[in-house]
Amino acid sequence: MKKANKKIIIFALFLVFVALGVFAKIAGTENIIINMLLLVVGFVLLIKGADYFVDGAAGIADRFGIPQIVIGLTIVAFGTSAPEAAVSISSALKGSTGLAIGNVIGSNILNILLILGITSCITTLKVGKNTVYYEMPFVILITIVLVLLGKFNVNLGKVSGGILWALFIIFFAYLIITSKKSGNNDEELGEEIAEEKSLPFILLLNFVIFGLVGIVIGSDVTVDSASVIANKFGMSDRLIGLTIVAFGTSLPELVTSIIAASKKKADIAIGNIVGSNIFNILFVLGTTCLIKAVYYAQAFIVDGIIAIAAVVLLFLSCVRKKQLGRMAGIVMLLSYCGYFIYLIR
Repeated sequence: MKKANKKIIIFALFLVFVALGVFAKIAGTENIIINMLLLVVGFVLLIKGADYFVDGAAGIADRFGIPQIVIGLTIVAFGTSAPEAAVSISSALKGSTGLAIGNVIGSNILNILLILGITSCITTLKVGKNTVYYEMPFVILITIVLVLLGKFNVNLGKVSGGILWALFIIFFAYLIITSKKSGNNDEELGEEIAEEKSLPFILLLNFVIFGLVGIVIGSDVTVDSASVIANKFGMSDRLIGLTIVAFGTSLPELVTSIIAASKKKADIAIGNIVGSNIFNILFVLGTTCLIKAVYYAQAFIVDGIIAIAAVVLLFLSCVRKKQLGRMAGIVMLLSYCGYFIYLIR
């Protein structure tokens, strides 16, 4: 009961942030300090909104007897990509296409070079064979596809979105097949949602509703405040999308990976990061392109090539021993520093 009370208190604090987000949307301001604070509010709404949506939806689904493998491949998978999806779609609808593309490519680069770089410096990361031989090459393939789509068709519309979604369906089928072969994921997910299942149904329903509200409002606040900050400092949407927004939407992966590494439970960190990168390109950007055409600035071709190079570096670092060690992590961190200098030069 104490855990339930704690969750209710934290949820109440989350609702305060939702109210702040609504007020920010209504009031609007060009003040740079306020917009920096609103950017933080937006990130909190995105991240916690996704968390509450996943907790509530998974708990409700489990109560109705939906198999945990289905919950993991749909609700949980959507929740982990929800911050990036919400920001990218909101950016595209508001005409800030630099944020939409930059958020996805920037998150993918940051996920590998920064997050895995930091995590592997804390502890050696084991890598599954499927991740090395199937998923990493697949990330390289779809990133090349994205770069080619941007190279030969600067406006990524429904055709581009359809191509990305076709690849996503192939990947989703692969996930179903591999998940059915392994019972570990099902067992782990069961442990994760056991606590949510014991919560009152009305609370789980509120988690779903206000989780979605938080994601939507958070994306609006994040895009609006990021755009104001970019204009005030003379930064392009591309730069702020590749750095600040990408970092904000990747915070859950960063925190989770570091905590897991510190507890010596980071064996699945690389698989999760690689899976997140696949979802970012195929689900997030594919869905965004289907909703509204996204302008792919030619400057993003360089960023796309760097995203490809990051995955190749990851692949070469762990293909032989099926693990990622400290030396590889240092190389990744130095690579990200070099990329960051290139961006701000």
